[in-house]
Amino acid sequence: MARNEEKAQSMLNRFITMKQEEKRKPRERRPYLASECRDLADAERWRSEILREIGAKVAEIQNEGLGEHRLRDLNDEINKLLRERGHWERRIVELGGRDYSRSSNAPLMTDLDGNIVAVPNPSGRGPGYRYFGAARKLPGVRELFDKPPEVRKRRTRYEIHKRINAGYYGYYDDEDGVLEPLEATAEKRMRKEVVEEWHRVEQVRREAMKGVVSGEVVTAGGRGGEAVKEVLFEGVEEEVEEEKKREEEMKEREKVKEAGMEFIAHVPLPDEKEIARMVLESKKKELLSKYASDTLQVEQEEAKEMLNVRR
Repeated sequence: MARNEEKAQSMLNRFITMKQEEKRKPRERRPYLASECRDLADAERWRSEILREIGAKVAEIQNEGLGEHRLRDLNDEINKLLRERGHWERRIVELGGRDYSRSSNAPLMTDLDGNIVAVPNPSGRGPGYRYFGAARKLPGVRELFDKPPEVRKRRTRYEIHKRINAGYYGYYDDEDGVLEPLEATAEKRMRKEVVEEWHRVEQVRREAMKGVVSGEVVTAGGRGGEAVKEVLFEGVEEEVEEEKKREEEMKEREKVKEAGMEFIAHVPLPDEKEIARMVLESKKKELLSKYASDTLQVEQEEAKEMLNVRR
């Protein structure tokens, strides 16, 4: 009994649904061209319908398991709907409606990291072609979003010298607060050593001056002989050595003169011109022996004899 009631109820429901559909107007189909629409309300309705279709397809394209072919088809359909939406928005403006192109917040092209990128026409399928969801990871598409490596431009000599300031030459080293205390400690220590050395030399000099008798320093058995020698002859050692060399040379000359060992030439000696001519002749002979054959040299000698040339 209950089953028959259920059947009747289901048949009644189907009948009621059929009657309601008969009363409804036939479902309108969106015009192929936006220019065919003459009503502003209908244009707004068709635009809203396109937006719903775009949202559904964008949600579907997020699934990476659909396969490469299905993802490419979905991406093409989304781009086609986007172009169609632009046609309807322009038609709405023509009918006196709202300009959605100015107020619409269209999604910008972003890479896999979410950064905005400028890809005006990466695929050649028309201006403003976009990739959505998993379509960005397809082969050949990922490379479009990869940023090219930055080419480091080599700086010119002018740019290098333009960056040089006083700090390059070390004028700002004292302003860092690190080098100055270290230098102050080292300077204090070196100054102390120089003062102590000066006092020591001055004391030795005074003691040496006390031991001077008639211009000579008495160091035999004296006190601090080595120190006196170091102080008195400091800075004049080179002059003393040169003076010794001059004295030795003069002594040798005097010995030679005393012994009468002067050079006497018993044969005539050639002058400078004759020596230069002999050197030139020897060089010519060397070059001829190096670059000329024996036959050529014999012919040259015969020609000189015939012409009575002695050179």
